[in-house]
Amino acid sequence: MLNKVLSHIVSRLFQYSRLAFYNILSTGRHIGHPQKIQPVLISGSGIVEFENDIRLGYYPSPYFFSGYIHIEARGKSSLIKIGADTHINNNFVAIAEHKQIIIGKRCLIGTNVEIYDSDFHGVKVECRKMSDQKNAKSVVIGDDVFIGSNSKLMKGVVIGEGSIIANGTIVVGMIPPRVIAGGNPVKVLKVID
Repeated sequence: MLNKVLSHIVSRLFQYSRLAFYNILSTGRHIGHPQKIQPVLISGSGIVEFENDIRLGYYPSPYFFSGYIHIEARGKSSLIKIGADTHINNNFVAIAEHKQIIIGKRCLIGTNVEIYDSDFHGVKVECRKMSDQKNAKSVVIGDDVFIGSNSKLMKGVVIGEGSIIANGTIVVGMIPPRVIAGGNPVKVLKVID
């Protein structure tokens, strides 16, 4: 019993110090106050907007002690907006380099999910250290979407409300509302009644 209590106290102190450290490192502008369970790094010149009742991180879940959540509105006109009552698991990454990443209300997002609005690098050898704003596209995730762990959402993705993205899916293009989609390449697997 004593070991359990000591373990709980030590783990809370360790995680509290990590949360404080990442708060100090966060230099990005943000609006709102999400509940931070895992350390969160907010950076960039744009704006990150949190609505009410957002939870970032989860215990017990993988990467709780070893990872962090990275949210970056990189460009001055970039925006990342996360809707009310959305819960995001550990090791989440969202980078809006030139456009927007909009996540709806009441979404559930698994561990290691990555969302990007840009390719970040050109295709031609001489352009690989540059990012072209013309090639960036906003990402929009509807309300009540469930995104499984290890999924990646690329620039221009639109996910209709109520849909589920299966674990490990690489999403490009549009996913209709109220479907289960998965695979690589992604395809609609089932309609949700």
